[in-house]
Parts: sequence; structure tokens; C-alpha cells
Amino acid sequence: MELFLTQYDWIQRTRETLFRYCETLSPSDYVKELENFGGDSIRSLHAHVADCYRGWLGNRALGKSLAKINPESIHNVQEMREIFKETDILVHEFLNEFKGKWDENVRVTFASGGRAEFTTLWLFTHTTTHEFHHKGQIVKIGRQLGYIPPDTDLIEQISSRV
Repeated sequence: MELFLTQYDWIQRTRETLFRYCETLSPSDYVKELENFGGDSIRSLHAHVADCYRGWLGNRALGKSLAKINPESIHNVQEMREIFKETDILVHEFLNEFKGKWDENVRVTFASGGRAEFTTLWLFTHTTTHEFHHKGQIVKIGRQLGYIPPDTDLIEQISSRV
């Protein structure tokens, strides 16, 4: 068993629960921007999560040139699912490329000109915890819009398989 592949599989399962929940939202609520969330919508948060994987794992670690996702180009949950299918391929490519090399450093230059080094373990940890952070925000936005979310915690995903 490859530990990080298993971990990412759990993440994908919680994401699937979140996607099924988002499919119960009206299309207008999925894209509704809320002022108390900095003008973000559920769609824009989903796109931001995918962009994080693309930026850190794709562009920085794998040396790809992946463009940022324009949230307005995504019209519904099904289209966002397609974005995450591409994200899953990217994450698996990253996990295969760096398998067993989790302490390897990746040098990063920021748009501001700053530089830093991050281990591949840090990059994977950052992107996955970032997704869970925004998953909580998505659930919170849904509640504010009047929807009752399912339990999207990881424990629910594990206990349903036992």
C-alpha cells in the first residue's frame, strides 16, 4: 500500500460527498457570491482548490505551465467535476514522481520575487489540508444559503466502509 495514494483516495471520497451535496444546490446558489465570504462563491472556492493543486504540485513541483482556472468559465457542478478529474491525474502524477522522495526540496520563486524551498511532503500536505479548509467554507456557505449539508468529515468516509 502506498500511504499517500491511500490518503488521497480518502480525500477524493470526501470530495465526492461534497460534490453530491453541491448537486442539490440550485445552479444560481452554486455560483452565488457572498459578501461575508469576501465575494467568494462555492464555485470560486472549488476552482481555487483546484488551482492550488495546479500551482503547487503541477507548476512548481512538476515544472508544468498550467494556467489558472477562471471560475466564471465553469457553469455547473458537473463541469467542476471534470476539472477535478484533471486534478486527480495531476496529483497521481506528483505522487508517482516523488514516491519515496518526500524530503526532496523544490525551489519556488514567487511573483513578488521572493524565494523559498519546500519539501515534496510539505507540498502534498499543504494542498490537501488547503482543500479541507475550503471544504469547510463551502459547507458553511451552503448552510447560509439554507441547505443542510451531509457529514463531509473523513471519519464518515472511513466508517461507511467498515
